[in-house]
Amino acid sequence: MPDAISSLTRNADALSAVWRSGERTSLPYLWLRDNCGCSECRVVQTSEKRFHLFRVPGNLTPQQVGLEHAGSGDEAISIDWPDGHRTRYRSSEIRGFLSLPRLELHYWDGRFQPRRFDYRRFLENDHSAAELIEEFLRTGVCVLVDAPTEPESCEALAARLGPIREVLFERIHNVKVDPRGYNIAHTGLAVAPHNDFTSYSWPPNVQALHMLVNECEGGESVVVDGFGLLNELRADHPDMFDVLCAVPVPFRIFSEEHECYAVKPMVGLDIGGEVRMVRFNTAQMQAVPLSEPRLGDFYAAYHELSRRVNSPGAQVTFRLEGGQILLCDGHRVLHGRTALRSDGRRHLQDAYFEHDNVRNHLRWLRLSGRI
Repeated sequence: MPDAISSLTRNADALSAVWRSGERTSLPYLWLRDNCGCSECRVVQTSEKRFHLFRVPGNLTPQQVGLEHAGSGDEAISIDWPDGHRTRYRSSEIRGFLSLPRLELHYWDGRFQPRRFDYRRFLENDHSAAELIEEFLRTGVCVLVDAPTEPESCEALAARLGPIREVLFERIHNVKVDPRGYNIAHTGLAVAPHNDFTSYSWPPNVQALHMLVNECEGGESVVVDGFGLLNELRADHPDMFDVLCAVPVPFRIFSEEHECYAVKPMVGLDIGGEVRMVRFNTAQMQAVPLSEPRLGDFYAAYHELSRRVNSPGAQVTFRLEGGQILLCDGHRVLHGRTALRSDGRRHLQDAYFEHDNVRNHLRWLRLSGRI
């Protein structure tokens, strides 16, 4: 039997609901009126809210409140308002409103290996697509295999990942050794773990690194779980973690035609205090001004984070072959590569997408009954 509401008490600005378990929930009157789901308060066709809160007084109180049986062990709250409107909530509805849904992330270290998924099944089979997206949302990384090797073929990923997020320089970036290239990825040097476009106010947060051909020795891919490392740093050195969340850092990337520049802390938190963004890019990081009063503390924290990012125990290394696509959560996972050791052909294309669109595609698959 579901946990139902056993009693209600009227207070000055809220109802106090007592559940059969003994738990108590405060239900503010304005919240109860604002979230009414009836056809007068919502557009039936779209379920969007049409009621506007200014239409009732700020000190709104109900005229009458009742608790009714609603079947299946459920109860319903019935509320009559001074303007004649009636609102009704099942206790199961109230239970669903207690908190926002939360995805449990899986953190990993250098012993982890990204899961591999078949490219064609991902595009053609809804259940396979949902399985990959769920894994991607939990871990921030996975690999598609048996993908095409034709240039620009990563455009097809938009069917599952949403529209490509265009940024400056190129819609689809070509990464190969090029003496005219504008960043370190166009050289044969090792590329330390980083995330891209830290120089944007809102960096792209899904990246598809599509290897078209890889006949070069070396150049193994490297990924690091930035969120996992930051949670460990927070536990070990909370003061260092806090300064990384607070000190603004300039980041810049430029070419002959374009420049991107942003000043943001290395670590961003959500409203619950959980890590939701890391900006870590040694190549694009610019000098923190000497006038910054926490400069010494920042550099101690940055040094510690850099040491952890570049620790072999944090890095997952594997070879990305032609016809394989590495998907990374661009706000969480740092990626890089080892040095190239030969002049064999190596051509990687990468494109960016948005996390919101990936999550919403999974939600659509569920709501539409396709999975």
